[in-house]
Amino acid sequence: MAAEARRTADNRLDDDDYPAYTMGRAAELVGGTPAFLRALGEARLITPLRSEGGHRRYSRHQLRVAARARELVDQGTPIEAACRIILLEDQLADTRRLNERLRGDRPGTSGG
Repeated sequence: MAAEARRTADNRLDDDDYPAYTMGRAAELVGGTPAFLRALGEARLITPLRSEGGHRRYSRHQLRVAARARELVDQGTPIEAACRIILLEDQLADTRRLNERLRGDRPGTSGG
């Protein structure tokens, strides 16, 4: 059973969406404050999971998003605008991936 528990823990460590970071640690890693992370949550840019005790937990993916927001805010962008920019960047990236996939699926296209 111990080996199985270790494999499960290893899988979680590799999982970009596993909520492994407390609010304090997450704030420290992104160079912000807990209030900054709460603001991102209120803007619905990131939605932390809650532990059994009700504490916010953040994933590596959420930390990358928060770090991007921190970068924009540090450049003078209001937090609401930074959140909108990030959402639009994500939508654009998704659309580009879909376009590439569709171009690759059509016979006779060169993809470029």
